[in-house]
Amino acid sequence: MSVSKRSARRVGSIGAAVVLLLVAASCSFIRGPITGPGTIGLGIGFDLAGVGYERSEFYLGGLAVSYKPLAPLTSDGKWAVETDTASGTAGFNTRMVVYRPSDPAKFNGTVVVEWMNVTAGLDLPNDWTMAHTELIRSGAAWVGVSAQAVGVNALKASTPARYGQLSHPGDSYSYDMFTEAGRQIRSRAATVLGGLAPQRLIATGESQSAIRLVTYLDAVQPLVHVYDGFMVHSRFGSGAALTQAPLASVPSPAQVAIRDDLDVPVMVVEAEGDVIGSNLGARQPDTPMFREWEMAGTSHADAYTVTVGFSDVGDGKGATQMFGYMRTPLAAGCDLPINAGPHHWLLNAAFHHLDDWVRTGIAPPSAPPLAVASTSPVVLVRDAVGNAVGGVRSPQVDAPVAVIDGLNTGSGFCRLFGSTTPLTPTQLTALYPTHSDFVAKWSASLSTNIANGYILPGDQAELLAAATSSSIPN
Repeated sequence: MSVSKRSARRVGSIGAAVVLLLVAASCSFIRGPITGPGTIGLGIGFDLAGVGYERSEFYLGGLAVSYKPLAPLTSDGKWAVETDTASGTAGFNTRMVVYRPSDPAKFNGTVVVEWMNVTAGLDLPNDWTMAHTELIRSGAAWVGVSAQAVGVNALKASTPARYGQLSHPGDSYSYDMFTEAGRQIRSRAATVLGGLAPQRLIATGESQSAIRLVTYLDAVQPLVHVYDGFMVHSRFGSGAALTQAPLASVPSPAQVAIRDDLDVPVMVVEAEGDVIGSNLGARQPDTPMFREWEMAGTSHADAYTVTVGFSDVGDGKGATQMFGYMRTPLAAGCDLPINAGPHHWLLNAAFHHLDDWVRTGIAPPSAPPLAVASTSPVVLVRDAVGNAVGGVRSPQVDAPVAVIDGLNTGSGFCRLFGSTTPLTPTQLTALYPTHSDFVAKWSASLSTNIANGYILPGDQAELLAAATSSSIPN
């Protein structure tokens, strides 16, 4: 074949891909707010109206495209893909849940769009649960997207009267569905956000959803430019498949970086267990558009995730509850009681800094990685008490009352929930002869970590109250 014929075929392929993208985008729609029958299938343990927010839900539908690689997918994440014209478009009808300030004057212009997690077989708003106190305090709106087939099918099975009309063509199309969610939030803000005017869209996802965001960043974001920043929370070393059954499978490399040529801020936040579980595969150096935090004393999920976070309204009681779980740990059917560490407060700070980064260009503070004693297998360096050395710090690890880490064993998801082992009375007395000594060390660590940017000033009072109201060293 001549060069000119090959070029013509290539131009024709690009043209077809562009047309397919435009057709898919033009056919998307928003319907709602949904008023019934049934109720929104997302649990939240407090009244949103009590914190000045309201909830609504919408159907998001239309035509979606899948993508195919133009070259083998490489571990540097610099993937070249195009829309798969051979597979064509696929119809979808999913849902979005919206939490937004009731008073337009309280809206800060940021919309956090979460790729909801389906690891448990249904949609879970993990990042909302873990960081909602900061999102509410800052005045951000939150939109949860049912991007994957597992979540949509669970909705249809649980509440057919409300969700029976939903349909999902398969997760090969989930990336474009997530793109369409962002586009509709912008173009139909009068409907989706009740008239609020979005200025920034930040995409987020935790665990399995983070893995899918890695693929979205490496393959799709450079083509569509829909989101202004990304929170990749608790990823492992790989990305998700670009396509999967019933389409031909295009898996991600076993270890893949987030590409370093993106023009939007990306923040990766990793718990101890993520660092170990990824075999260090998620680590990459900071750049002008990339930050990674590894958080000492944290696990992939913890006591805040399963209990405190559902009812925490930001009134200061959450820190005292979590402190109590460091002294009387929460049993959850695992071999050890689950982690009661600082994940929530560190994630609050990460979201705050990412939002600032997107709006002002000022990057979050860098952080040292967790110290590693061995790489095969990965073993972290631990201090005399047993807590991790290095990484993003907190009073929970700098003024310890328990060993808190990312390791646990047992059935189900126990390996993700870390563990808590309270220090003995002898250990506590050796560290803190008096209650005043303990409070002084906790307060000093709190002040240092606020100064370093790892904890927000808005969270200082509740964290300090948790220490002062305790009876340590007793």
